Amino acid sequence: MVAIELAVVLLFIYLGARIGGIGIGLAGGAGVIALSLVLGVPTSQAYIPVDVILIIMSVITAIAAMQVAGGMDWLVQIAEDFLRKHPERITFYAPIVTFLMTLMAGTGHTAFSTLPVIAEVAKGQGVRPSRPLSIAVVASQIAITASPISAAVVAFAAMLAPMGVDYLTLLAVCIPTTFIACMVGAFVANFMGSELKDDPVYQERLAQGLIKLSDAKERNILPTAKTATYIFLAAIGFVVCYAAAISGSIGLIEDPALGRNEAIMTVMLAAAAAITLVTKIDASKIPSAATFRSGMTACVCVLGVAWLGSTFVNAHVDGIKELAGALLEDYPWMLAMVLFFASMLLYSQGATTVALMPAALAIGVAPLTAVASFAAVSACLYCQPTQPCWLRLKWMTQVRRESVTMYSTTHSSFRV
Repeated sequence: MVAIELAVVLLFIYLGARIGGIGIGLAGGAGVIALSLVLGVPTSQAYIPVDVILIIMSVITAIAAMQVAGGMDWLVQIAEDFLRKHPERITFYAPIVTFLMTLMAGTGHTAFSTLPVIAEVAKGQGVRPSRPLSIAVVASQIAITASPISAAVVAFAAMLAPMGVDYLTLLAVCIPTTFIACMVGAFVANFMGSELKDDPVYQERLAQGLIKLSDAKERNILPTAKTATYIFLAAIGFVVCYAAAISGSIGLIEDPALGRNEAIMTVMLAAAAAITLVTKIDASKIPSAATFRSGMTACVCVLGVAWLGSTFVNAHVDGIKELAGALLEDYPWMLAMVLFFASMLLYSQGATTVALMPAALAIGVAPLTAVASFAAVSACLYCQPTQPCWLRLKWMTQVRRESVTMYSTTHSSFRV
């Protein structure tokens, strides 16, 4: 019977992957119905990640308000100016830029706008664009496991708190290790492929005039952009300081009236309100912002997948513990491998974390082993052919092959 239930779980995850995007969450809900009503699996013990979903909603609302006020355009302009001033180190500076943008925003979607800039700067310097682009995409995803306001970090910190690993300790481990890993990846990527001057296809297209280098693009930065960005960054700073103040390791505030998760939600919503009031933007435009839509999609995905996975796991946690507990005790690195491949199916760092980490801790995985494996929840996201970052790169490379579309008139093509 367990094998049938597992097959049902995998079937609905597969169906969600085929649908793509929000489909993984929709299929997760359908899978819960199949498990409960058809196979009789109880859902009373299933873990529904309400806090994770609410944190995503509140953070994304603040980011969307900042985007409507022009803050995202200003940040991208700063990133472009920085990259163009240091083109010779583009392979190393590109992942730094995308890492920092994700670290501040808690979502990798903020880095998409920088990809065309990275490609242009690389071509202008004669650097193969696939080098900085590949590691920049990796950095934009891996940084989610280091962001103080990402749903994955907050959810994982809540799981570890009863085991003596607090929020600050998790950040103190994840921020430097993920950043160092990205820099190691940039060093490796710096030697990928031949130089553009030695690439016959690139040189042929360049001679035919099919490839042109564009100048820096001046964006129309709204006068409210800086104010909105400063409000958002101040909110992040307040959240981190407050979390430090109420943490067990520092303990400046004992028995706080507002918990860490609640602080993130309320401060982010308050930041969105402040941005709206101070910059006088149209609040009705916030739900139509690209970041808001992507965030709401993530909420549905996390809800469906986590509900489906936890329904199965909690129904058989004793058997799973007996089967996998000893194996993970002898080979703790296998947890990272499980998270690695699960992220390919679950489409989200937050969903992977809330679906698998409670089960891992329940079967006796050491907290430090779980922390060491945590970054693996991002490891396979940029390998998926249906992920937005992958589709973005694929679209840009298709432009190179076809030499058409409006994109090629403003951003010249390149070869990956």
